[in-house]
Amino acid sequence: MKTLMYLGLAAIFLANDSVKAQGKGWQSLFDGKTLKGWRQATKDSVPTAGWSVADGELVFDPSRGHGGDVVTERSFKDFELSVDFKISEGGNSGIKYFLLPNTNLGCEFQIIDDSKHPDAKLGRDGDRTTGSLYDIMPAPTDKPVKPAGEWNNARIIVRGDKVEHWLNGKKILSYDRSSEEFRQAIALSKFKNTKGFAMATTSPILLQAHGDLVHYKNIKIKEL
Repeated sequence: MKTLMYLGLAAIFLANDSVKAQGKGWQSLFDGKTLKGWRQATKDSVPTAGWSVADGELVFDPSRGHGGDVVTERSFKDFELSVDFKISEGGNSGIKYFLLPNTNLGCEFQIIDDSKHPDAKLGRDGDRTTGSLYDIMPAPTDKPVKPAGEWNNARIIVRGDKVEHWLNGKKILSYDRSSEEFRQAIALSKFKNTKGFAMATTSPILLQAHGDLVHYKNIKIKEL
């Protein structure tokens, strides 16, 4: 009888530990079926054009209209974000964070067809290529990127002012918002006159509707 009681108590403790572990783990930001938890970047409504859900993927298709960028209804501070993405041939999109309030302006993990979109050739030393901090800090030329039409994984890790960009399991970029290097990079970018740019402490996550077909799936976040 005592053995059964001890086993029962152990099961309860293990269950409680499991709940705690889940609470500290990954949270899905996309249920694979609906746009629940998302809204337009500058409105409180779900977009009625451009965005759709099919086969567990969140898709922006400009042939269906242009509903604008979408953001999570929740805001996040320190986090690890993981997103699978597939850009169309010649396409352009991005994942943004540290947004200025009620805007679609923020730091961007660039998603683009490096070989065929002209914007990837602009900027300074690759700061508009896939995985770069768009127009601010470049991604390396030897990054492990798969071509347009294939799935890639983006990971963004934020701990206070320190940020990392990962692509397909490899860290390709890191920066510190409090550093002089970062301030100088902003001063050389198109955002040099945007007051407060990149200085948000909490922000929604944004998926960009840039005018090209793009697919997203397995969108999840872990708060740190």
